[in-house]
Amino acid sequence: MTLDELNQLDFGNIGEWPAVVKAVVIILLCALLAVGWYYFDIEDQYLSLDRAKQSEQDLRKQFERKQAKAANLDAYKAQLAEMRESFGSMLRQLPNKTEVAGLLVDVSQTGLAAGLEFELFQPQKEIPKEFYAELPIKLRVTGRYHQFGEFVSGLASLPRIVTVYDIAIRRRGAKARGRGKSPANGKLVLEATAKTYRYLDEEGS
Repeated sequence: MTLDELNQLDFGNIGEWPAVVKAVVIILLCALLAVGWYYFDIEDQYLSLDRAKQSEQDLRKQFERKQAKAANLDAYKAQLAEMRESFGSMLRQLPNKTEVAGLLVDVSQTGLAAGLEFELFQPQKEIPKEFYAELPIKLRVTGRYHQFGEFVSGLASLPRIVTVYDIAIRRRGAKARGRGKSPANGKLVLEATAKTYRYLDEEGS
C-alpha cells in the first residue's frame, strides 16, 4: 500500500479499509492499551510488590534478632544472676550507719599498725550519692616511705571499701642550719583524703 492510498482512507468508513491496514491499527491499539494498562495498574502492583519484599526482609531480620535473643535467653538469665550476686557482694562491702564508727577505727588502727603517727584524722561531711554516701576523711600522718606503703596496702585489705585520693608526700620540716640531718630525722609527711562509703537504705538514711 502506497502513501497516497493511506491518505485516501476514509476514517468514517473503517470497515472498508484493507485487511492489512485494519490489522496494523488493531496491533497499535492493543499496544497502546497494554502500555496504558501497565502504567495505570501493573506499575502500582510492581511498586506494592517491592514494598512487600522490603517489608519481608525487615521482618526476617527482626525475626532473626529475636530468635538469637531467645536462643541466648538462658545465658542472659545466668549473666543477670551473676551480676546481681556481684552487685550484692559489693553492697555488702559498704557499711551501714551503725558500722561506720567501727570502720573509722579500723582506718586509724591500720595507720598505727604501720607505725605511723597521726597529726590529723578529720572525718568530713557525708556526701550523698545515688544509692550510697561518701565519707571523706582528711589525713595527715608522719612516718617513712615504706610505712606509707604498708598503710595504703592495709587499707586495701580491709573487708570494707576504702579508697585514697589526693596523696601528697613531703619532708617533715627543713634541714637545720649547719647540720647535715633534718630535724625530723628523715621522716616524711603524707597528706591524703581517705574515702569510705556507706550504703543508703530505702529511706535514704
